[in-house]
Amino acid sequence: MKEEKKSGSSRRNFVKTTALAAAGFMIVPRHVLGGKGFIAPSDRLVIAGVGAGGKGASDLTGFASGGKADIGFLCDVDDRRAAGSVKNFPKAKYYKDWREMFDKESKHFDAVSVSTPDHNHAITTLAAMQLKKHVYVQKPLTHDIYEARILTEAAVRYKVVTQMGNQGASSDGSRKLMEWYNAGLIGDVHTVYCWTDRPVWPQGIAWPATKSDIPKELNWDLWLGTAPQTDYIDKLVPFNWRGWWDYGTGALGDMGCHLVDAPFRVLGLKYPTDVECSVGSVYVDQFKRGYFPESCPPSSHVIMTFNSAKQNNAEVKMHWMDGGIQPARPQELGPDEIFGDGGNGVLFIGTKGKMLCDTYGKNPRLLPASRNAEINVPATLARVPGQEAGHYTQWVDAAIAGYGKQEVSSDFSIAGPLTEALLMGNLAIRGFDVRKANASGNGFTYPGRYKKLLWDGPNMKITNFDEANQFVKREYRKGWTLGA
Repeated sequence: MKEEKKSGSSRRNFVKTTALAAAGFMIVPRHVLGGKGFIAPSDRLVIAGVGAGGKGASDLTGFASGGKADIGFLCDVDDRRAAGSVKNFPKAKYYKDWREMFDKESKHFDAVSVSTPDHNHAITTLAAMQLKKHVYVQKPLTHDIYEARILTEAAVRYKVVTQMGNQGASSDGSRKLMEWYNAGLIGDVHTVYCWTDRPVWPQGIAWPATKSDIPKELNWDLWLGTAPQTDYIDKLVPFNWRGWWDYGTGALGDMGCHLVDAPFRVLGLKYPTDVECSVGSVYVDQFKRGYFPESCPPSSHVIMTFNSAKQNNAEVKMHWMDGGIQPARPQELGPDEIFGDGGNGVLFIGTKGKMLCDTYGKNPRLLPASRNAEINVPATLARVPGQEAGHYTQWVDAAIAGYGKQEVSSDFSIAGPLTEALLMGNLAIRGFDVRKANASGNGFTYPGRYKKLLWDGPNMKITNFDEANQFVKREYRKGWTLGA
């Protein structure tokens, strides 16, 4: 009897010991199993990069630098531009057409970075989101207002981690501005000025009359994507497309996300209620103004009205100026003090004072400069490690954690409305050039000029100038659709 008890006890102990050993084996830290610094595959993010040259190249480097992302796939329509990334990420499989890459490889990557010209942002991003891939998209989020609304809604529907590439959203400066404002240092803000020295590419010009040979390394049809069919012209690729409405969004699209982001956060802005503008003129002869509706103007001044969520929906007038135009220097600014960073800046005017910052919300300061020595406002907002560089790794970490688990600085709930507001400015600028032939057959009228356009944000519609609504949503080239 005693022997049987001993035997049963031994058997139970053996089972217990074996189970504990197995459990112990299972909970050994992953870095121990894989060596020092090992990160398990489940804790890494495999990224497919659509747009591998230029800003796309620096984006991919930014993701990889954090040590938790693998660049598994590259896609670019121009082999010349992609060459650097192909060299830097030799294990990545290379494609020309993102649609083919998605079809063949979607099971092998977790996330997509989109760094193409503006006109192809939305179609690529939405396709990735429909595959339940996390997405990082260069600014501006989209080319059209309608596209921005679709992507904003899709992020919630597909439950993916999103981030727009306005890296200043992760800067300490933007958070300092918010803390100062929340502490009441400048009172209620009623006016904001944002300005830039862009464009730094040709604008306000006629479309070249001479077509050029397509470089053998470039797939022109894929580059056009959603844009209308047209002959290839020299110097459009890789940079100067920004100045043409079929592809780019002008200076406002290029720099607006870097400059308007801070006021959006500080004041809790969303959709504007109205917009008006004036634009720079180009004269081609005596008293003959050039008419180039395909091209963004050389300069513009846009004024938008917002209701501030942080000021009981009080009105805020936001001025946007590009082409080197700047607002008047504040009287509190010394004669030798730099206004913004020289070419770009943001000025907040409140009931109790003013504050100023550079691009990305950097270098925030109160005016006059003497007030900065008195600032004693505690940091209440979490900082992003690495700031602008951390914008990339923040998204990588959030994507690994999963939807809704970690905060990101510029997810589409923020980036979508911001992009819509900027594109509202472009809608007004494009509306400025809408013309109608006079009944007499002699000359034209321009019904969209020098008027305030009233905006119905929820329905994405100008209510007092219907001709401007053609710029809310464009028609894609045959064969390309936004699968919303």
